[in-house]
Amino acid sequence: MKDRKAWHVDGFIGVLCAVVCVVIAIVSLFQGVPAAAAIALVIAALIASGITIIQPNQAAVVIFFGKYMGTIRKSGLIFTVPLTKKRTVSLRVRNFNSERLKVNDDEGNPIEIAAVIVFKVIDPAKAIFDVDEYEEFVEIQSETALRHVASHYPYDTFDDNRLTLRGNAEEVSKELELELQNRLKVSGVKVVEARLTHLAYSPEIAQAMLQRQQAAAIISARQKIVEGAVSMAKMAINELEEDQTIELDEERKVNMVNNLMVAIVSEKSAQPVINAGSLY
Repeated sequence: MKDRKAWHVDGFIGVLCAVVCVVIAIVSLFQGVPAAAAIALVIAALIASGITIIQPNQAAVVIFFGKYMGTIRKSGLIFTVPLTKKRTVSLRVRNFNSERLKVNDDEGNPIEIAAVIVFKVIDPAKAIFDVDEYEEFVEIQSETALRHVASHYPYDTFDDNRLTLRGNAEEVSKELELELQNRLKVSGVKVVEARLTHLAYSPEIAQAMLQRQQAAAIISARQKIVEGAVSMAKMAINELEEDQTIELDEERKVNMVNNLMVAIVSEKSAQPVINAGSLY
């Protein structure tokens, strides 16, 4: 189904023609010509059936005995093909707030997620004829696309190279918008924007996942600290050897690395111990 322009003229022309026919019918009755009056009234009724009013930012799909005649996008009083059915479609931008869906993320954790979809109809013919109820179609496909996208990302992770639902909401929203547009193009609907409005772990695992996040954060932090401590110990030994101010044998290097690692990795501040030598 391809959208096309339906034949139409200014509605006031149709009103004028209908009024003229009514006047002719009245005059014919007074002149004793009922047949002419009946014909004029029939013509007036036919003309009136083609008159319709279209509101701003709306379109009327014109159907003539089951055949698609075209779409009228001009607002105001319109006169088109008589004896046609006009189905009005709103072209305004609308919002759809999805329900909170329970979905398993990429790691299998149950999460709650919801989104708001901003859309508008750009092809009234497809919206009317290619799908049953386009508004219901948008709702169902929005929830399906949201489930599909959410299942491809973890809720959260400490891997900086991986996208997550919580940390990369902008990228996830863009993918949701593209996924939804591909699903809705058959209905003549354009997705203006798609945004996540709710994201959380399911209540039954929220506390456990919070503890897991805390443990993972501690492990990640410890790993960074150890990497930094090793790098600093290497740097200290290399600089001492390059300056040749102190000659360190292997045993002293081990002791120095051990002391530096303990001082850096320990959660408490290091307490210096001064070797004053033996009293005897």
